[in-house]
Amino acid sequence: MRGLKGTDGEAESGTGARKAAGAVVTALVALAVLASGCSAGGSGLQDEGEAPHAPTKGTPSPGPSSSTGLFAQAVDAAALLKADPEVSARVKADLRPCAADSYPVDTSYGMLTGGSSPDVVVNVMTCGDAVGLATYVYRADGGRYENVFAVEEPAVYAAIDRGDLVVTKQVYASGDPVAEPSGEEVTTYRWSAGKFAQEYWVRNEYSRSVGGGEGVASAETPTPAED
Repeated sequence: MRGLKGTDGEAESGTGARKAAGAVVTALVALAVLASGCSAGGSGLQDEGEAPHAPTKGTPSPGPSSSTGLFAQAVDAAALLKADPEVSARVKADLRPCAADSYPVDTSYGMLTGGSSPDVVVNVMTCGDAVGLATYVYRADGGRYENVFAVEEPAVYAAIDRGDLVVTKQVYASGDPVAEPSGEEVTTYRWSAGKFAQEYWVRNEYSRSVGGGEGVASAETPTPAED
């Protein structure tokens, strides 16, 4: 009997040890899960790694260089025309201020002739209806401006278009009012071999049957003679 009791005691002691060891393992697993949950930002499921760092402010990379540095100073177009011996006396006589010191001139700057400084396009107009009287192109040459293009005809206007010179001239038929030309001619010039050469030419004729509703007057047809 004493031997049986000893056996039962040893069995009970082994069972208790296993229960204690299981409790320790369970506690360790719980601690591991808790630690994993903390490292995952509180989700307890997945560790997303290190928290993102705040972006650092760097020096912005320079953008494309601006061409505004080429435009050093505005030109006094009226003074330039008055001092130019190639400008006709007729244009100079019409070059008068419209109000105070405001002259009827439009000035454009752009690279037309391949120089290191912008060329200057000057359009002279009338004060009242802004009809073009003449247009000129001046090329910068060592601190002075050289007249390299001129058209001195009524209803003309020039502009710079992607390195080309575009000259528009209104075409009037007999009896056309100033505000209603019959058409226009558009000529594109490109600088070549030290001068402007014609590249394109377009003529547009306007319809009189739109806008005001008045058509082009037709020639009178003779009335048949009565018997």
